[in-house]
Amino acid sequence: MSSGTASTTAPDILVLEDSRFDVELLTEALVAALPGARVTVVCDEEGFTGALESARYQLILSDYELPGFSGAHALEIARAVAPLTPFIFVSGVIGEDNAVELLKRGATDYVSKGRLARLPVVMERALKEAADREAKQAAEAKLRVAHEIFGAAESRRLALIELSDRIRDMDGICEIAYTASQMLGMQLQVDRAGYGVVNKAAETIEIERDWTAPGVKSLAGTLHFRDYGSYIDDLRQGTTVAFADAHDDPRTRATADALDGIGARAVVNMPLTERGGLVGLLYLNHGTARAWSRDELDFTREVGERIRSAIARREAQLELQAFAESLAREVEVRTRERDRTWELSQDLLAVANGQGSFESVNPAWEAVLGWSRQELMAMPFRQLVHPDDLAATEAELARLAQGERTRGFENRYRAKDGSYRWLSWTAVPEGGLNYSAARDITQQKERAAELDAAREQLRQSQKLEAVGQLTGGLAHDFNNLLAAIGGSLELMRRRGLEGRQADLERYIGVAHGAVKRAAALTHRLLAFSRRQTLEPKSVNLNRLVNGMEDLLRRTLGPGIALENVAAVGLWNVHADPSQLENALLNLCINARDAMPEGGTLVVETANRWVDARTAPARDLPEGQYVSLTVSDNGVGMSAEVAARAFDPFFTTKPIGMGTGLGLSMIYGFAKQSGGQVRIYSEVGQGTSVSIYLPRHDRTEENTTEAEQVETAPRADRGDTVLVVDDEASLRMLIVEVMQGLGYATLEAGDGADALRILESNQRIDLLLTDVGLPGGMNGRQVADAARTLRAGLKVLFITGYAENAVLSHGHLAPGMHVMTKPFEMDALAKRVKTLIESR
Repeated sequence: MSSGTASTTAPDILVLEDSRFDVELLTEALVAALPGARVTVVCDEEGFTGALESARYQLILSDYELPGFSGAHALEIARAVAPLTPFIFVSGVIGEDNAVELLKRGATDYVSKGRLARLPVVMERALKEAADREAKQAAEAKLRVAHEIFGAAESRRLALIELSDRIRDMDGICEIAYTASQMLGMQLQVDRAGYGVVNKAAETIEIERDWTAPGVKSLAGTLHFRDYGSYIDDLRQGTTVAFADAHDDPRTRATADALDGIGARAVVNMPLTERGGLVGLLYLNHGTARAWSRDELDFTREVGERIRSAIARREAQLELQAFAESLAREVEVRTRERDRTWELSQDLLAVANGQGSFESVNPAWEAVLGWSRQELMAMPFRQLVHPDDLAATEAELARLAQGERTRGFENRYRAKDGSYRWLSWTAVPEGGLNYSAARDITQQKERAAELDAAREQLRQSQKLEAVGQLTGGLAHDFNNLLAAIGGSLELMRRRGLEGRQADLERYIGVAHGAVKRAAALTHRLLAFSRRQTLEPKSVNLNRLVNGMEDLLRRTLGPGIALENVAAVGLWNVHADPSQLENALLNLCINARDAMPEGGTLVVETANRWVDARTAPARDLPEGQYVSLTVSDNGVGMSAEVAARAFDPFFTTKPIGMGTGLGLSMIYGFAKQSGGQVRIYSEVGQGTSVSIYLPRHDRTEENTTEAEQVETAPRADRGDTVLVVDDEASLRMLIVEVMQGLGYATLEAGDGADALRILESNQRIDLLLTDVGLPGGMNGRQVADAARTLRAGLKVLFITGYAENAVLSHGHLAPGMHVMTKPFEMDALAKRVKTLIESR
């Protein structure tokens, strides 16, 4: 045969021929055409049938006529036993008609014994056609298998889709599991399919319901895994257990009969896990041995995932539903509590809109104000606000409109009976509404007013007590001074009548000294009451202390060490230098008296910043101050004594050793100068007193001590003084003194008389006026009018005390000066001369 032979392997050929001669011819032709071909020769029906049943042949060659048998019958047998094997007739007697008939009945071809040379070609074509048919049938078989696989996959895919659709809206877990098990069992054609909940601790499975084929018993109930093998160990690890025959699997071989008893010879157990733990089991059972393909296991796993997802979703829904129900119950409870609180609250609760009306109010409004809920919601709430509180209320509403909260805002709301109630508000803006709570504080306000009134009564009582102490002390001291003055005058009168002039000067000195002591006493009283007249200048406390250091050391004595701690870069202050010196001397004397055994006294200066935090404690406005502190390590004071230290005439010193006005004077001077005094003391540790004075930015002014007046200076020719005083005797004395010194004098008893003189054309060089004048015009008003009429006119005020309101709280305007009564006439003359000559 040619290289195009259909088969590359030597074929098996069955020859049906009764003629030995023809067999030899055919064998030779076959060996020549198909080297290595294996030829089997049979001669009758029995041999032919047996050969076909015992082996498979690639080609059959048959004679047409045989003894007791025929080729046509052989063709029928071959077509029945080996329908795909080519069948070729080789005969010398077959005619054309028979050949055509045999071809119709399934013969592949025919060759005449007289033309055997044609046999190789016929055989090659027959073998090739047979190979093609076999290949085609194999391909068709594979295609059928592929179609079956695809069909099964598609069927399962559609089944999964249908399953997802069916279980999506199912509520019951048992219903979800049964539907999935039914679909799985029918798809895989098993006897039983189901789902159960696993208890790992007890090693049991709880099955509520499973799907079974007709005639198969359900496993619903509780099963113990160990009763059916050891595969629970694999399930714990999350491994799928699948075996085709329980009798062959080592995990179930010992318990195979128990599995046969429940119809589970072939089993698939697929664990379903959650958060890494075994929670459920999807199982397949079959009563006979059955292999499980990978596709079937994958499909089972897909179904298991859907079951687990659906169950997890449903469990989550149930949990969410339970949570929602719990939340709804809690909201209902909270709502009832809120409503109950809203209804029962004694506070006035309200929701107001941005248009100025109430959206809702609680019953407390009617209880407090008398307005019904409907009345309150029908009127703008601004109509209820007290007119005096409207501006503040509008400002607070503006803050709320900007998103700020309100706390502790107070205003008054009108009640239905026309009265007003004080309300304290807390409000929060949200969503265009203001949610507010107001508390009726009318009673608190009334009690606070009563308490303030009681405190004021207490202060008045304390003032009366202080006045009692003050008048008692004044009476004692002034009676002593008046006794000295009166006694001296009486002795002077007697000596005058007796003509004894020698002792008059001594009595005059005693009376003059008593007058000076009385003047010093009133000066201290005025300092305490902050009504003394100050002549403030820009002063550097370091230089002031240094200038007094020698005086202080002599005053303190050798037993007390004085330390001067001067601050570097100390600011200046604006104060009366003489009052400062007097205050420092008083503090040092007090400190000396507190150290009878000796000790150390420290005078310290410092710059101080008083901020918003420390200002209330020091009773000072915020700002920059200079402090002058005197500290000692003496006996100290208790808290009770320190609290009364600034009271007038209060002293802890023995009788005759102090007036009790020293600290009072210092306190009044500091307050009048815009500052403050603070005292700190501990019993047995010592005392520290600090004077705080405001910083002054001007440079220090040089001060010179007044020259001692030996004789009163006389006036220049024509110098004129206008004397204004309502006290006629004093006015007379001053006029006589001025005239005696050469001054021309004009006099008036009140402001009106003085104005008439000032409006005249008479020369006036100095206005000398009392401050307190009758007739509705005081000395300061007279001075102001005089300066309007006569610009630059010098003014000298004389007064028993300098009224703060009249003299600008003790601070004189430029060109105005003051002398405090009583004064020496020579000192008055010196001051008048100095003022007139000044430019």
